[in-house]
Amino acid sequence: MAAAARARFHRLRVTAVDRLTDDSVALTFAVPEELREAYRYTPGQHLALRRTTVASGTHGGAAGAGAAEASDGAEIRRTYSICSPAPAGEAPHALRVGVRLVDGGAFSTYAHKEIAVGDELEVMTPAGRFTLDPAPGHYAAVVGGSGITPVLSIATTLLEREPQARFCLIRSDRTTASTMFLEEVADLKDRYPDRFQLVTVLSREEQQAGLASGRLDEERLAALLPALLAMDSVAGWFLCGPLGLVQSAERALRGLGVSRARIHEEIFHVDDGPAPARTPLASTPAHSTVTAQLDGRSGTWPVQDGESLLETVLRNRADAPYACKGGVCGTCRAFLVSGSIRMDRNFALEPEETEAGYVLACQSHPTTEKVELDFDR
Repeated sequence: MAAAARARFHRLRVTAVDRLTDDSVALTFAVPEELREAYRYTPGQHLALRRTTVASGTHGGAAGAGAAEASDGAEIRRTYSICSPAPAGEAPHALRVGVRLVDGGAFSTYAHKEIAVGDELEVMTPAGRFTLDPAPGHYAAVVGGSGITPVLSIATTLLEREPQARFCLIRSDRTTASTMFLEEVADLKDRYPDRFQLVTVLSREEQQAGLASGRLDEERLAALLPALLAMDSVAGWFLCGPLGLVQSAERALRGLGVSRARIHEEIFHVDDGPAPARTPLASTPAHSTVTAQLDGRSGTWPVQDGESLLETVLRNRADAPYACKGGVCGTCRAFLVSGSIRMDRNFALEPEETEAGYVLACQSHPTTEKVELDFDR
């Protein structure tokens, strides 16, 4: 599985830029033969794109998202899920991701206005654990907006490889015109009419048939889901999109008796600002150090006041893995070998991962004088 190896960046050539909607595009990258094994992926994984900004108005490097204005020479990273199905039995020749324009987004604006066929971008090898290895069974997803991207790869790969598998997709979008991968999802319905169930909800547009418009909140989902599916028959639920939708869907499922082990989540949009901590608050020692194992080499460094453990490691090891720095993508996941930490926010790790000792380095602050992390586990 691709996530087992530590992620690295390589330059890949753009072979297609397809406009999906007025505010979204799909980028396709060619994978050279010598890198195909490195880019083998499991459906649902994502790629981090990296861009180093250059002088204003010039056409430069690749990747990331952040503030609307980035100073020259700043490194920006942004993660985008792979939307193409994973090839069976071979490594991919191409990779395709969907990019939705974010208001003020440094990379998404660059992708929409500047990236062209023939450009080379810095692309990290696949990462992420919001995945499904194709297997017989009944699966379902609740997605909002660009949350369709990884689920499109999951559903397409599953239906292509497993004749005994079924998939139900409940998707929420603002309008038909803003719906990403509309044709690709319609094609799944045409190819697998007996095994693919599609339910579309539009929040700002009335449909001639189907469900009434409006948001998919917890109350609505709690009534809708058991009317669509035999809840006990669904082997896995995949929730992806904005934080509010994912949380509403999880609460609805738990209220309907679905075990946490059958629910998989990936957050695509989290508002800036403080978020509830997933670990108890604790004071930070006046002086503390972090020891980090990374790519087989270890080092120990002092943690400066206010720094996350990732920031400390990055000051000394520029190759430390990260993408969003917001507690969302999970790229900086590390195993806590010793010591204790406080995580400011966690929207990436499953409960079983934190219980096993994994933390997000970008959100972790020491609460003991010595902390040891292992990025290689």
